[in-house]
Amino acid sequence: MPLALYALTAGAFGIGVTEFVIMGLLIDVSKDLGVSISAAGLLISGYALGVVIGAPILGAISGKWSKKTLLMALMVVFTVGNLACAIAPDYWTLMAARVLTAFAHASFFGVGSVVATSLVAPNKKASAIAIMFTGLTVANILGVPFGTWLGQAYGWRSTFLAVTLIGIVAFTVIALLVPKDEASAAQEETSQGVAAVLGRRAVLLGLLTTVLSWVGVFAGFTYIAPILTEITGFSEAAVSPILLVFGGGLVVGNLFGGWLADRHLVPTVVGSLIALSIVLLAMTAAIHQPILAVIAIGLFGAAAFATVAPLQMWVLAKAEGAGQGLASSFNIAAFNLGNAIGAWLGGAVIDHGPGLGSVTFVAGLVPIAALVVAVIAIRMDRANTGDAHKAAQLSPAE
Repeated sequence: MPLALYALTAGAFGIGVTEFVIMGLLIDVSKDLGVSISAAGLLISGYALGVVIGAPILGAISGKWSKKTLLMALMVVFTVGNLACAIAPDYWTLMAARVLTAFAHASFFGVGSVVATSLVAPNKKASAIAIMFTGLTVANILGVPFGTWLGQAYGWRSTFLAVTLIGIVAFTVIALLVPKDEASAAQEETSQGVAAVLGRRAVLLGLLTTVLSWVGVFAGFTYIAPILTEITGFSEAAVSPILLVFGGGLVVGNLFGGWLADRHLVPTVVGSLIALSIVLLAMTAAIHQPILAVIAIGLFGAAAFATVAPLQMWVLAKAEGAGQGLASSFNIAAFNLGNAIGAWLGGAVIDHGPGLGSVTFVAGLVPIAALVVAVIAIRMDRANTGDAHKAAQLSPAE
């Protein structure tokens, strides 16, 4: 794998840290800015909203930029946004800075996926995407715990200053290592490109599959800590080490999913969704026994991120010829939309449904809906391929 790919991984690491580290700093932020914990929690929602709306906005603005130029510009946005977070004088300034920072998220991973696949042989494209996303998984395993410790020891602003430095490093390595490419003469990333991408039913079904799969992931993941303490019976101190098991599963599942997708893309999409559903449903029973719960947490991490590279590659394939960079960015936004809906769904199950012990069961049902959508899309593809084949056979006679 070329060094340029690891430059993208560095950017993914920084973005992963800034997205998730706020979860461990909510108490510190709320005390310092004089807001409630729930208000501080909205900083997470604000970031997710920024990811969702940032993809089409930046896609329309940067339509004809070269991909390297766009990646560097996104790291500038990321770096400036984190610096603004570090020096924010009040809550609403911090919220605005979080939303600004999130604008870089979808486009970076979207364009980065396209660049990653262009750097390698055709039979390694999904693996290249998986390696880039390894930055996100390593951020969860190492970056977020360190950022949380740093913020608790030296103030939450120090964490955002540290992430600002990561942004500078990522900008530098991208500038040095990612090869130059020509600016697009076509308008694939402009408003016409948006219509071209979203006008494809296959792309929309791919995006819907991504949303539904990650509704299931985050419906379960958001409430892992209370599940482990209140259902399984672990102490609060045991939660962090157990989440390291989850993080290890993320890395393994991410790389394995990419490896499989390079060989059999469609079966990997289907198989990863089935695996995710089975693991979440099985967790409903496993969380009542400590050893089984830890094993299930690791399998959950692996199953969750085994879906990432296949779903990203699948949407890229469906958008071929209609603006892959934009479609890829939309798919990253779809992951985050699933995150937001999943967190809400899990909370609804706790507050208005069968309760905390049933969260993973309900979460496990959602990937089944994603699987249904994927199967519909696959059948449509086969039908379209069959029609095209028949038309090709008839055309000489005409």
